[in-house]
Amino acid sequence: MHRITPRLARRAACAAVAVPVLLVAGCSSDSGDPEPTGPSSSASASTGGKKPDPAAYASLPDPCKAVSEKTVEDVVPGTEDKSGKNLASSDTDSYGACLWSGGSGDIDADYRALTVSLKRYDTDASLGSGDEQAQRFVQQEVQAVEGDEAHKKPEQSKVSGVGDEALAVTYETEKKDNTYRATRVVVRDQNVVVTVDYEGTGFEDADPPSRDEVRKNAEKVAKEASAAIE
Repeated sequence: MHRITPRLARRAACAAVAVPVLLVAGCSSDSGDPEPTGPSSSASASTGGKKPDPAAYASLPDPCKAVSEKTVEDVVPGTEDKSGKNLASSDTDSYGACLWSGGSGDIDADYRALTVSLKRYDTDASLGSGDEQAQRFVQQEVQAVEGDEAHKKPEQSKVSGVGDEALAVTYETEKKDNTYRATRVVVRDQNVVVTVDYEGTGFEDADPPSRDEVRKNAEKVAKEASAAIE
């Protein structure tokens, strides 16, 4: 496997932090803001006085094991660690994320980064069922991408054949004079949300991946990660 040159390594190190930061922002917006109170937001009002259904899933898989090493090699061919970097979580039954990144091709200039995050909700008498909370989080994850002015030409599409609902947003952004093409895929399976962020660029005048390539690879990973939920 090619080694990333010092110059490229510095660029890759900066690029690799971009996706996890976006993920943390999306997750914190859901858990940090207080829920509105009053009859309009109460579970009893939204369900006609019925108790919310219990959550379907009680735990999450290890996010770094939710995607096979073969798939990682396909979508991030330059990664030096196919097992991924586990992004620490204090509550692994509720949230987890894993990162893979690296360069390949001529002088390792074809850079790719993949982050898979898993978010699970328990049913709460005041917040609603786990499914309802997960539905709201799906929209927050999508809006976090579409609402960022740094993300150019966002294009939303539905992803078929996975989960109860699945959306993809493909966009472009500029970092350090390089064009990055990226896709976020968000899949909800009952009370669990899988978010896949995948991006790529070309250093040293190498071409970035096409929008179609990043979208298809992100969808492939999202479907595999969703299948790991039990």
